[in-house]
Order: sequence, then structure tokens, then C-alpha cells
Amino acid sequence: MIKVAIADDHKIFRQGVIALLQAQDNMVCVGEASDGKEIQEIIANNDVDVVLMDIDMPNVNGIEASKKIHEFNPECKILVLSMHADTKYIITMLDAGATGYILKNADKDEMIEAINAVAKGNTYYSQQVSSAILQQLHARKKAKPIASGDDIPLTQREIDVLKLIVQEYSNAEIAEELFISIRTVDTHKRNLLEKLELKNTAGLVKYAIKKGLTDI
Repeated sequence: MIKVAIADDHKIFRQGVIALLQAQDNMVCVGEASDGKEIQEIIANNDVDVVLMDIDMPNVNGIEASKKIHEFNPECKILVLSMHADTKYIITMLDAGATGYILKNADKDEMIEAINAVAKGNTYYSQQVSSAILQQLHARKKAKPIASGDDIPLTQREIDVLKLIVQEYSNAEIAEELFISIRTVDTHKRNLLEKLELKNTAGLVKYAIKKGLTDI
């Protein structure tokens, strides 16, 4: 059972999401908050797998709340639910510890898919968010082309895997694209995380964005 908490300052939106969660066989809502301070208290006192985090909230916003949650409970996955599709918000929330980002105009099926994905430790970005990330990668590459890991040397195969991770390929899809085994993909991912001193796939995506490691 995936334990979910939601932080949003609009009660009617929270109620709609809670109703959606209650209709799922594998999800339960364990708390709701109207601001970033309340959601921190909920997570400190409850076992929460995924928190649905708005950005614009009173008292403590979603950015600051995400940073605090990521610090004291890194196992809790943060899925952003926001109306902001600007790259600056996306990158800021990824830096704050979010592993998923979908827009509030997403349909209910996408929301459920996103919750399931981040609960499993994967990343999830809505199509519009993914497009914004790729545009940022493209802009950074044009401004400052980088062919390798800059100060941290990466092998060409590691770079190939990283590029496909950014495009949200699954391990199986990466293996098929590069004609290697899924076990080899896992090995490359572990090596990337160790070399770059990162904790998860979201960290790899952030690194690629900052370094412009892409061929798009």
C-alpha cells in the first residue's frame, strides 16, 4: 500500500485528489496540509511514501518544505503538483529533492501513474515538463558544448546511458537501444551514481541538465 500525503493550499483541490486516492486499491491518503509547515509535521509523525507537493503555499512554500523533507526523510518521495511549467521552477524543485513533476492540468490516470512511478524509486515528468527540461538541455548545449563529464570523466557508454535516462527510457528500453543487457544498464547506472556522488536517477537528470550532456 502506497501511503500518500498532499500539501496544497486549495482545499477543494486536496479533496479531489484524496477522493482519487481513495478509489485506488494500492493507495491511501495519510494526511493533508495547507502549507509547507503542516506537511513537514505530517511527515515527521507518519509513515509517508509519497508527498504530493504544491509550490505556491503560505507560510512555508513547497520549495523550502521539500528541502527540509529531503534532509530529514530522504526515503519519502516528493512528487510536485504545480501549475508552473517554467524551467526555473522545475530545476529548483529537482534541486530541492523532488523525483517527479506533473502539472495540475494532468488527468487522473497520469497522476496515478506518476505516484506509482515515484513510489518505486523512478522519476516521472509530465510531457510538458519533459519538453521544458529538454529545451533547457538544448539551450545549455548551444551556449557551452560539453562532450564529456567535464571535471568528472565519464566513459562514452556512460554518457550514452545518461542521455537516455534524461529522455525517461526504462532500463529495458536503454538495453534495447544500446544492444546491451539490462544487467549492464544497471551497472552503468551504479557507476554513474558512484562517480558523480549522487543518490538517485533524479540526481543524474539534474547533473545532465547542468552539464548539457545531450545530443538533442
